[in-house]
Amino acid sequence: MNAAETNKHKQSDATVKITINPVGMDRPRAWLVAGFKDFREATAVSLAYGMFWVGLSIAVTAGAFTLGYWHWLLPLVAGFMFLGPLVAVGSYGISKRLEEGRSPTLGDAFGAWRPHAGQLAMMGVMMMIFFLAWIRLATLLFALFFGFETPSPDTLYTALITTPEGFGMLAVGTVAGGILAFGAFSISVVAIPTLMDQDLTFMEGIEASVRSVARNFRPMLLWAAMLTGCVLIGVMTFYIGLALILPVLGHASWHAYEDLVRIETLTKT
Repeated sequence: MNAAETNKHKQSDATVKITINPVGMDRPRAWLVAGFKDFREATAVSLAYGMFWVGLSIAVTAGAFTLGYWHWLLPLVAGFMFLGPLVAVGSYGISKRLEEGRSPTLGDAFGAWRPHAGQLAMMGVMMMIFFLAWIRLATLLFALFFGFETPSPDTLYTALITTPEGFGMLAVGTVAGGILAFGAFSISVVAIPTLMDQDLTFMEGIEASVRSVARNFRPMLLWAAMLTGCVLIGVMTFYIGLALILPVLGHASWHAYEDLVRIETLTKT
């Protein structure tokens, strides 16, 4: 029997038990504190990882204006909430290396996805579905409130905060986007770090995530609000603040996973 067959045989003789721990309302703050601690212990690597995403965000923004697609910026920025858990993969890798007593490198951050690339890719597909659904919804809302002609940037952004149509689109978009975002949050909040840490399928990761939210609804709702608020602050600083905020939130999310999920491998007899 070769190594692959042996490994397959071992997997067939074992089952995985996923246990979700109850947590209190104080834990989201504790996760954030732990995230700051990891950032301080690996400041250079974490900051460099955050700055990479800041640079990419600025490049996308500049490209949108240059190519005349500036009107997509608002839905794209809002849609970042759907892709954020994937962006944080590198921060999970840094936190994991710190726990192993190693000094993390940028290779650990950018290569953190490799051991479980297949399952993480499937989670990426799931998050992309939410993202594309949001973009489609944003397009329909824009057409509903403003028609099919694209106004100038000054006209559009002024109309959003000074006209009934603008207020209406913001209100409906916020509610609808919030529902979509919470759905994405529910399936991913601990799914991606679980898949990075354990040899599980993406559906088992989603199960762990949904059960975590269901069992700890109020603390997880608070955590979702904290994540959203921090990202909004980062965006309002013209992305610069995201260099700090993204890695800190990623480290914090890793500690949230460790607090919430316990995996046991049970051998069949």
